Amino acid sequence: MAAGAARAEDATPSPDITLEAALLHDPTCPIAGNPNGDVTIVAFIDYNCPYCKRSDGGLTALIARDPKVRVVYKDWPILTKSSVKAAKIAIAAAWQGKYSEVHQALMRMNARPATDEDISQAVLASGIDISRLNRDLDDRDDEIVALLKRNMAEADALGLQGTPVFIIGDTVVANALDAAGFKDAVTKARKQASRR
Repeated sequence: MAAGAARAEDATPSPDITLEAALLHDPTCPIAGNPNGDVTIVAFIDYNCPYCKRSDGGLTALIARDPKVRVVYKDWPILTKSSVKAAKIAIAAAWQGKYSEVHQALMRMNARPATDEDISQAVLASGIDISRLNRDLDDRDDEIVALLKRNMAEADALGLQGTPVFIIGDTVVANALDAAGFKDAVTKARKQASRR
């Protein structure tokens, strides 16, 4: 697991919002899968993290195979300066409904750390409207930065040390998972929920 270096300032969640609510229901966090799924996976990721990239295929496969899974992406750019750039771009893509496409393109980058050129090529390959993306990056920068600070504050509150981290039901998994690992964790989360 890769260790993080950056820390957010003035990002403490409002005291009237619980950590669980912030993790599961931040309206600006990108979501994949079934928005009303019976199991939620909260994924803390960095686009320069090789373990995140290794896990992404398994998570994508799980979403495709299990129509009852909801994934909340917590972009947590802690590894390099280019991690911040990539996270901002992915979040901005959500305003044109293209988070998933940009996320997948950024996860396929091979360079580590990614350069500005690597990120630009990945974003172009995603098929996103670049002009609109650039407008959203400029016009919504305050919202994007605020979301990244909230994600950082949540990671700090949980005591997370690096990426990836997957919160699946009541379980925190702080390492890479493949498709079978995700399936097993979701099965366990469903069993735990049925016993309540």
